[in-house]
Amino acid sequence: MPHPGWDSFAFEGIGTAWEISTPEPLGPAVRSRLLDVVADYDGCYSRFRTDSLVARLAREAGTVELPAGAEQLEAVFRTLYRLSGGTMSPLVGSSLEQLGYGGDYALVPRGPAAAAPRWEDVLEWRGRTLRTASPVVLDIGAAGKGQLVDMLAGALRAEGVTEYLVDGSGDMLHSGPVPLRVGLEHPYDPAQAIGVVGLGSRALCASAANRRSWGDGLHHVLDAATGRPVDTTVATWTMADDALTADALATALFLVEPAVLEEEFDFEWLRVASDGRASFSQGFEGTLFT
Repeated sequence: MPHPGWDSFAFEGIGTAWEISTPEPLGPAVRSRLLDVVADYDGCYSRFRTDSLVARLAREAGTVELPAGAEQLEAVFRTLYRLSGGTMSPLVGSSLEQLGYGGDYALVPRGPAAAAPRWEDVLEWRGRTLRTASPVVLDIGAAGKGQLVDMLAGALRAEGVTEYLVDGSGDMLHSGPVPLRVGLEHPYDPAQAIGVVGLGSRALCASAANRRSWGDGLHHVLDAATGRPVDTTVATWTMADDALTADALATALFLVEPAVLEEEFDFEWLRVASDGRASFSQGFEGTLFT
């Protein structure tokens, strides 16, 4: 979603489409720096590459040093693992692969759903140091795209760019004096919207069961304790000061009641249940269509 009247820089990264809008065109050096940020992130965290740090952990147990920013990932995942009673976990990658969503994109289940290993049994993650007791398939997708949005915004600010829209296929961070009007995609019809929201200088992230879905009832938002896709919620939107938090909470809303999350996070939210009913936070500043 390009910002009206701004220049747009579009590219592919971490398996999805990106668009960065700014009042003035970005120079070649800045664009190159942004692409480097994406490439470095993918080289560390992608479970779809054989040469990433994550791939190494899937082959054998060991210790790896993660790049800067891993501290924030660890903190948000540890909190949400606790609040969800283990149903939201960065170890859900093996459960996704069991259902066919692996590096080969087979999209054919290997067998019945399988629970992810428990964090406390196999994973010791302290800041940038991550140690595993056995091979694990780390999947930070529930928060990783949001963190990369934040990192790209940080790279823009380092270059003196203070007004921007970083949009990673719907997970976005906006900075500017005029709020951006954003449509909320209908969970059953991508060509329609169920409402709109005015996005000021904040992050807006979404999660939906129709994104990355395959087979009969199979999609990417799993209950890590069972390995099965969540079937009670179909779409969520969250607004927070940073995209890492908003992205993680958009997934968490599939698994945790909003009141529980609101005890530890400052954010606004909208959730659509599988029966079509919508609920939202008291501070959610959007308009839903009837």
